[in-house]
Amino acid sequence: QVQLVESGGGLVQVGESLRLACVASGSRFSINTMSWHRQAPGKQRELVASISSSGNTNYADFVKGRFTISRDNAKNTVYLQMNSLKPEDTAVYYCREFTSTHIYWGQGTQVTVSS
Repeated sequence: QVQLVESGGGLVQVGESLRLACVASGSRFSINTMSWHRQAPGKQRELVASISSSGNTNYADFVKGRFTISRDNAKNTVYLQMNSLKPEDTAVYYCREFTSTHIYWGQGTQVTVSS
């Protein structure tokens, strides 16, 4: 059974940083595309960043230059380094694993940026 567990969320001030981590178990992590998504209250869930098995990355325009996605296949972990945080980054952040047959989601971690 595939399980994704996010951590690293919290309450920070504008301009500060956070690093989220998502540990995967039960899957062939190293061959799957991983991504981070977020959902703010009253809004739809949106893609933040993705990283392929080969390390190719893609970012939403609203985080380019501020967020960095990375992965450590030895630890079955994908990270999201978030710098220069803004109040509009406040949301629940979800990890997603995309396999050839399924999509799996973590339970989410809350990020709150206070001004």
